[in-house]
Amino acid sequence: MKKEQSPTRSKNARITLRLDQPIKDKWLAYCQKSNIYLSDFIVNMVEGKMLENDRKEIMAFIEKQGNIFARIENNINQIARYVNTEKSIPKELLKEYNSKLQELNSLKTEQNRIIKKIYTELSK
Repeated sequence: MKKEQSPTRSKNARITLRLDQPIKDKWLAYCQKSNIYLSDFIVNMVEGKMLENDRKEIMAFIEKQGNIFARIENNINQIARYVNTEKSIPKELLKEYNSKLQELNSLKTEQNRIIKKIYTELSK
């Protein structure tokens, strides 16, 4: 059985860093859990870059948000179809429905603002 080879690392400059053992242990544990090299972790933190696994988590979150809004929009369409079929809707229900649509619209606007901000950070 062949052992998997790690990707070729062409970096050859070295820096010696002195720190307390508990900090090193904490960093190593994080890197092992996140499946990243310690040097990549340190460089990304110093340069303010986002780690790849963090990017993946954010993209999964964005996808999940999109799915949630798609389900809500589907429910809105079902309600609209029902109202079109019945040709009427009680005033209180219409008022509540419009209120929920306004709330949904503001949430969607806020989500889009946040997603734009995230994409900007991810592109750095």
